[in-house]
Amino acid sequence: MTAEPVDPVELTAALVRCPSVTPAEGGAIALLETLLAGAGFECHRTDRNGIANLFARWGRKGANRTFGFNGHTDVVPVGDRAAWTHDPFGAEISEGRLWGRGAADMKSGVAAFVAAAIDFVRTTPPDGAVIITVTGDEEAAGTDGTTAILDWMAAQGERMSVCLVGEPTCPETMGDMMKIGRRGSLSVRLTARGVQGHAAYPHRARNPLHALVRLLDRLASHELDRGTAHFDASTLAVTAIDTGNPAANVIPAAARAAFNIRFNDAHSSTSLLAWIDAELAAETARSGVTFERTAEIAGESFLTPPGEFTALVAGAVEAVTGRRPQPSTSGGTSDARFVRRHCPVVEFGLVGSTMHQADEHVAVADIHALKAVYARALRDYFA
Repeated sequence: MTAEPVDPVELTAALVRCPSVTPAEGGAIALLETLLAGAGFECHRTDRNGIANLFARWGRKGANRTFGFNGHTDVVPVGDRAAWTHDPFGAEISEGRLWGRGAADMKSGVAAFVAAAIDFVRTTPPDGAVIITVTGDEEAAGTDGTTAILDWMAAQGERMSVCLVGEPTCPETMGDMMKIGRRGSLSVRLTARGVQGHAAYPHRARNPLHALVRLLDRLASHELDRGTAHFDASTLAVTAIDTGNPAANVIPAAARAAFNIRFNDAHSSTSLLAWIDAELAAETARSGVTFERTAEIAGESFLTPPGEFTALVAGAVEAVTGRRPQPSTSGGTSDARFVRRHCPVVEFGLVGSTMHQADEHVAVADIHALKAVYARALRDYFA
């Protein structure tokens, strides 16, 4: 007797009902493990430091052609519960939409691919393997999520030939955009140290704020680039300036600031930090104010050049939605930044306009369409 197709909307709802706010697993990973194991996937939990992760493979280890998927079931906190008109973990379906935290980002993407993959291997067993990787640590630092899965895969000799990431990529309409790369993200914190003094006698002090403000103005005014073939221009945004000084007549001894750079493939974090350090040294030489710097690199910029895999994904999207998705590198970071060191990676998912908001939701019809896109991509890849 042929098994019934997996309903991606029902599976999305079941996942949304799991309260998997990072780092809580909430039952989501366990639910997927049970479902995939029952469909003949070999499953392994690759948990690390309290983070739940799942690796599932259908087919032979080491197959020449292996289609991979990466997604996450962890979600951001609910926030102000009073701002929600639907239970954030109720998975209510009304007005043609499924409501709840993670509905858009990205339990629907995970559910759509899992449903498509199970149906595909049951009805058209491919000459190759299908690998599904799901983490519970995408919305946080990511140090024990997809990276833990990839570390485990390397130790076990597991390999994906290509990988599709199910992040919500469409700004307005289902099918209008896919991601073929991402900008890098570099966050920098500075402490400027001078000499405290009375504001009436500035010559007896060394004002760290004057030096810090001059430095930040130079950094923020500098044109990093004008964009590259597949990326918009890099940007630097000052995000904080603070002295902790309540007295208007006191020059503080120290001041602090933070800024973030979103950079394209014209730069690396190394080259940007070298530029920043040179500017710090120049300002110290000019003012005598010294600087301490720390940096956090969320990811380097990367690009999957247009080619066979990007065309395959775009073709699957167009076949189902009638729209050719725009290849883009916009937006923030995703776990694709880790996968890109393993194999070619493309991101495609639902409309993400409500992700991280109160009353997060997705259209039920779009979840079905996403399953169809993923099914078409699997079919075309193994054809």
